[in-house]
Amino acid sequence: MSVYLHDIPLSQAWERFEQALSEAGLWGLLGVEEIPLDERALGRVTAEPVWAKISSPHYHASAMDGFAVRARETEGALATAPRTLVCGDQAFYLDTGDPLPAWADAVIPIENVEPVDETGEITEDHRKPYAIRIRAAVTPWSHVRPMGEDMVATQLVLPAGQTLRPADLGAIAGCGHGAVSVARRPKVAIIPTGTELVAIGESVESGDIIEYNSMVMAAQVHLWGGEATRYPITPDVFEEIKEQVVQAARTHDLILLNAGSSAGSEDFSARVVESLGELLVHGVAVRPGHPVILGMIQPPTSNIQYPIPIIGVPGYPVSAALTGEIFVEPLLARWMGQRPVEPLEIEATLTRKVVSPAGDDDYVRVAVGVVGGRMLAAPLARGSGVITSLVRADGILIIPRGSQGMPAGERVKVRLYRSPKEIERTIFVIGSHDITLDIIAQFLAPRDRRLTSANVGSQGGLVALRRGEAHLAGAHLLDPESGEYNLPYIRQYLPGVPVQVMTLVGREQGLLVRRGNPKGIGSLGDLTNPGVSFVNRQRGAGTRVLLDYHLERVHLDSRQIQGYDHEEYTHLAVAAAVASNRADCGLGIAAAAQALDLDFIPLFEERYDLIIPKEHLGSDLLSPLMDVLADPTFRGLVASLPGYDLSRMGEIVAEME
Repeated sequence: MSVYLHDIPLSQAWERFEQALSEAGLWGLLGVEEIPLDERALGRVTAEPVWAKISSPHYHASAMDGFAVRARETEGALATAPRTLVCGDQAFYLDTGDPLPAWADAVIPIENVEPVDETGEITEDHRKPYAIRIRAAVTPWSHVRPMGEDMVATQLVLPAGQTLRPADLGAIAGCGHGAVSVARRPKVAIIPTGTELVAIGESVESGDIIEYNSMVMAAQVHLWGGEATRYPITPDVFEEIKEQVVQAARTHDLILLNAGSSAGSEDFSARVVESLGELLVHGVAVRPGHPVILGMIQPPTSNIQYPIPIIGVPGYPVSAALTGEIFVEPLLARWMGQRPVEPLEIEATLTRKVVSPAGDDDYVRVAVGVVGGRMLAAPLARGSGVITSLVRADGILIIPRGSQGMPAGERVKVRLYRSPKEIERTIFVIGSHDITLDIIAQFLAPRDRRLTSANVGSQGGLVALRRGEAHLAGAHLLDPESGEYNLPYIRQYLPGVPVQVMTLVGREQGLLVRRGNPKGIGSLGDLTNPGVSFVNRQRGAGTRVLLDYHLERVHLDSRQIQGYDHEEYTHLAVAAAVASNRADCGLGIAAAAQALDLDFIPLFEERYDLIIPKEHLGSDLLSPLMDVLADPTFRGLVASLPGYDLSRMGEIVAEME
């Protein structure tokens, strides 16, 4: 029985996997099949070079509607001294694509000739005149597609490993082939395991997890050229999981066994692999994705004469998706005779510090934008279960093992998920979160703009503007001394930076509590009641500043509030903490309470502004944003949300130099 191997470096994991695959004869083209040449061949990969069977064109062809001639017989023709060529002996009418007569070596376009009859008079019969009169000479092979102009017989048309495009199909057909040899598509079985899993579309209860990893992985397999089979959910029963693996191994080239690959006692994936073959790797020093398993199995009832590779895929969605990118895609590419995907890599400046475990290759999801001519990368949520971080990610930053992270301002390399053109059309927002920003993003999409935001709080947004790392920032910072919103903080954080301060919305802030308010919370004073737990916003957030301001006004010590140090980064995250019983209440906006079916106790009104550096005002990038703010449909949608006041939307509060 194999020894459990925990958290080995990625390079070593691949080395062991590659060696086992090579010994099994599985580190190369998986198989070849010949398929008919039609549109269904699109996207398949050539398994062998395609050589021209015939030339294209395979005869000298007219490139124009006109008359085939001998070029030497046109010599001397001038506008003032035309020449006449008799049809049949000296000229022959051709449509475009017709074969050139053996005696001809040029074509005169029909618009350059005068058709004449036996008397020399111009005739209406352009196709079968007695003769043609020309007023300019032509050179040999004018307006002729010579044989082999496109492809010559025996010429290499396509190499092996080419993913077939529409034009490729035409080239293969044009050089005489009716079929093409392509790499066999790898067949991949995806087996989700877990007693807590429920199928997509089924109702869920507390403790249930919607099983969508297999769908994501199947989509990846199809994207990378393979054929995926999604097996039904298998409960955490060793014998049942083993039987599914045995069945899958009979008809598939690769097995992805999802979940159950932790290092705990319920590690069914490792046990299954060991019972059927060899456990090569158990744990890779990659974050997210630690508990990856790599193995080779040979089911005792299988007729297959070679081992089948199996990958134990972690259950967390981000880990599962990245495991596909790291291990599955390169293997499928190898099996189809291709190089692994080589994503476009660009250099960017990191907007904030990232802390990484020293022993792991850390795959950090980032939002990317161009601000003031600089390419910037803003780290997104790190959780392995946060699938939306991959949805929002514009790319991946890999921090190599041996490093404990990277400081803000560091130049880093980012593997892009989006094209540079998309990045250039991105409005980069860093600062306070508001649901209105999500709605703005929705309305910007038809206007050929993207809006991406990093939620770091109002103060963090001002710091980002000072560093030139955002096109604008959202803020709702209340100054305790003046009672003014945002302006005193802008003077403090952005001295000498010209900005325009524009009101987006007025908002109600209040306490979010579960339906029926079971703890009877009615004011800030109730936060210190025994048994009441609170969820707070992070330091620097406008909501946190607002809370601290009012706690001081009513002489409440934050140390008396259970959960004051429990921090979340958005209003919706606060609402989720309350809805899931992780806290009894939190301070947030009414729209967040409505979104998660919570009760809302209004306490304060505030102003939420957009702070826009003047260097970006009036730019082509931001002009659609201004159009959205004036859009009646947009305003109506925001007005339908509870707790919003649109009376000052678009109002310029201040111009600050």
